[in-house]
Amino acid sequence: MFLARKLVGGLLDVVTNVDQFIPSEPPPPRPSLQYAEQHESDEERQFRKVFQQLAGDDMEVSPAELMNILNKIIGKHGDLKTDGFSMESCRSMVAVMDSDSTGKLGFHEFKYLWNSIKKWQGVYKQYDADRSGTIGASELPGAFQAAGFPLNDQLYQMIIRRYSDEDGNMDFDNYIGCLVRLDAMCRAFQTLDKDKNGTIKVDIKEWLQLTMYS
Repeated sequence: MFLARKLVGGLLDVVTNVDQFIPSEPPPPRPSLQYAEQHESDEERQFRKVFQQLAGDDMEVSPAELMNILNKIIGKHGDLKTDGFSMESCRSMVAVMDSDSTGKLGFHEFKYLWNSIKKWQGVYKQYDADRSGTIGASELPGAFQAAGFPLNDQLYQMIIRRYSDEDGNMDFDNYIGCLVRLDAMCRAFQTLDKDKNGTIKVDIKEWLQLTMYS
């Protein structure tokens, strides 16, 4: 019970200072296909063509499809040390990005996730100072801050225990999985903080919805 209080206390210390976080804009509500096609830029049209090839006929990306896409891509990057994205980590990423609760990612949800991963990949390479392919414990604070998440030391220690190996090194898939979750949780907090005073009040159903489908 003491450990549970300590962990919850650490999280509350972080979310109380949520104004320090700079998560990207969330994916917008899904527009109709006809409206989207009429108002897309050339870049978006090109991305939609790629998405159609990746997603298939249903135009949505499932956790299994996401896992295959991500693992094919990182397989081409020998400078990124990773065990590969697991089905569980991809289920978690889909869950926290799934704004309409379909269990899959639509075009805008996938595009938001894709752009975030590309941005964080650049940060990962920048802070892998020794070119080991992983980010060490001493490099992590800078790597998270550069990604938009200035965390306190207590939360860093929790993250290292959860996402790093026994030596405190974090590989690419764990770094991305952690940031996707952090980003989603901060956006959820900001949505629930209706008075913008750094605190939220949730009932048990809202709490379970927030924590169980993630």
